[in-house]
Amino acid sequence: MSDSFDDQARGSTLRGARAELLAAAKTAGAWTPTFPLAVTDPTPASVLILFGRLDSILARSDELTVASDLDVLLQRRAATLSSHPGQVSFPGGGQDADDADAVATALREAEEETGLDPDGVEVLAALPEIPLAVSNFLVTPVLGWWRTPSRVAAVDHAETVEVFRAPVAQLIDPANRYTSTLSRGGETYRGPAFDLDGTIVWGFTAGILDALFEATGWALPWDQSNERPIAPAEIL
Repeated sequence: MSDSFDDQARGSTLRGARAELLAAAKTAGAWTPTFPLAVTDPTPASVLILFGRLDSILARSDELTVASDLDVLLQRRAATLSSHPGQVSFPGGGQDADDADAVATALREAEEETGLDPDGVEVLAALPEIPLAVSNFLVTPVLGWWRTPSRVAAVDHAETVEVFRAPVAQLIDPANRYTSTLSRGGETYRGPAFDLDGTIVWGFTAGILDALFEATGWALPWDQSNERPIAPAEIL
């Protein structure tokens, strides 16, 4: 894929971010995270990891290794859902019979959940599938670049209660990072987490973001010994 005039108009840093995402996608087999529990006869699913440019929203962090107006699209799931209730996630869900492929699933689900216009999304890559035991999904992360951002909001409040664009500079700020711990069945699971002004990103979504930030070279050193248990309100 070659850089377009639109890329040049956006500025060299953002053009660099897109290029770094493409480079990371080419080596995804080496860094895509794995999760400790196995799945049995999983349902195919996809999520859309969509990076773009914030509009008038300022990142609450100085420009670090990425542009202060680079963002990623996230949502908060409804507390009544049977799978990952109340958690912050990427838009996505299970494959429908009419979906042509994993990319089609990710774009359809993102449109249904956030109202975005899929025509404004440039698909950079479909990353390797990741088994997700809690929901028994086999998830394909689809990496996208938001060439023409459209208005987003929670479409169906029975599924999604909030849609927001998180500044990447705020996510990678070491002050906003810690290791989450979750104890179940006599086992304690640890993973990266992000605290965005009290909005906690953990689990599958945080694991993907953590690995992707490392692969792109955007990550900054942070204190992994800083551990915090996942609160009941965050698990629901």
